[in-house]
Amino acid sequence: MAARGLGTLFKIEQGAKVVVHPPRALQSTSTQPPAPSVIELDEYTWGSRYNGPSNAGTQTPIPPNELEMSHPPTPKRAEAAGLVQSFSNPAMNKWRVLAACLVYFGNGLNDAATGAIIPYMEKEYHIGHAIVSLIFVTTAAGFILAAPFIDALDGRIGRARTFITAEMLIIIGFVMIACTPPYAVVAIAFFLNGYGAATTLALNNVFLANLAGATVLLGVGHGCYGIGGIVGPIMATAMISAGMPWTRFYLVALGIRVISLVMTGWAFWNYENEASTQLLTALERTASQRAAIEDGAPTKKQLLKRALKNRVTVMGALLIFAYQGAEVAISGWVISFLIDYRDGDPAQVGFVTAGFWGGITLGRFLLTHVAHTVGEKRFVYGLGLGAIAFQLLVWLVPNVIGNAVAVSVVGLLLGPVYPCGQTIFVRLLPHNIQTTSIGFISSAGSSGGAVVPFTTGLLAQAVGTYVLHPVAIAFFVVMLACWFGLPNIRKREE
Repeated sequence: MAARGLGTLFKIEQGAKVVVHPPRALQSTSTQPPAPSVIELDEYTWGSRYNGPSNAGTQTPIPPNELEMSHPPTPKRAEAAGLVQSFSNPAMNKWRVLAACLVYFGNGLNDAATGAIIPYMEKEYHIGHAIVSLIFVTTAAGFILAAPFIDALDGRIGRARTFITAEMLIIIGFVMIACTPPYAVVAIAFFLNGYGAATTLALNNVFLANLAGATVLLGVGHGCYGIGGIVGPIMATAMISAGMPWTRFYLVALGIRVISLVMTGWAFWNYENEASTQLLTALERTASQRAAIEDGAPTKKQLLKRALKNRVTVMGALLIFAYQGAEVAISGWVISFLIDYRDGDPAQVGFVTAGFWGGITLGRFLLTHVAHTVGEKRFVYGLGLGAIAFQLLVWLVPNVIGNAVAVSVVGLLLGPVYPCGQTIFVRLLPHNIQTTSIGFISSAGSSGGAVVPFTTGLLAQAVGTYVLHPVAIAFFVVMLACWFGLPNIRKREE
């Protein structure tokens, strides 16, 4: 069979004569079909699973230049890249998720304790609602200033050193507060805390949102933030009730940040050198090179402009601004409302904030699974409408216990909004502006967490703390409007 096959192609001469210049191949008279083309071989090799189903009938030929530049559809590429890393792949990701949860816990501990400490801070420095609200403003200033530099710092010194730098700033801020300095120094310390927290928050959000099962993992991470929110006011109230100065609470927070520094530095130390991370980087670099061919290679400044002009960045920033503004306003001023309008005992209603953060924690641990199943987009609409309804109950029902329960339910419904939002943002944002955009979205959230409670404090000093409720409801409406303004995205199967 082999000889016969070769005979159709070559004329083989017998004998000992050495053929130096063999004659040209003879044209075969066989009726066998011609050899498959490169495109046909690709179809035979990979099949429709990778190349897509073939279309019957006459097709318009693809020009050679378009064929060379063709690539698989973006959704397939994104889904394939999304499967590269998960909670257990690589194995070190388990420790990184744990480190992220510890950072979230520390941030929640600090943020939630502020509302319980404010009355004692006002008494210590003899200041009113408006002046004490400046700590929210300086925290937001730290977030805003950090946002443009997070991506550059991460790219220059690496993920682990960026975490260490951020944790060091928070530690310095806590040391300053623990020394009971003048109020101006306390405001500066909150600025340092905001800068460090913005960096850790952006890095954690991007890391978790790019893992498989992102909504659930972000729910767990921000659930740990909620646990910190529960523990913070309880611990601060207990320590102050025992006769300790309010500043001693920050010694406990300081110890947690030292552990976070060690944990994040160790867990992320070789993050950039792992094969899976390098693969993702190579995919992003390939996409960037393709974009460079089409549009020209963007500079860091151009990427920053793209991030700021991106619709998802703008709508996401407004959404998180409204969400976190209402969240922090409720956490910071609901105790004052219960004291002023429900005749609540300060020693008892101080724990209502813990109930609010307890609801947020349960929502992030439990309801994010429902969001992952139902779909984040439609689920958040129901959460927002429910939060508005229960906030109305807090405002209109004159009962301390009923108000405390309603506040906890508001927290339960608000809990999944942030992780759902982060999941949608990362899915919609291009990879090359993700960190920058998420940093700006986080800074916008902190700005909302400063502007809304600060404005509420000014209004409360003028007309009363009941203004908390119309302010919160108004920003819930803004949150839902921004959610509606986000582009639609196909639900990803993981």
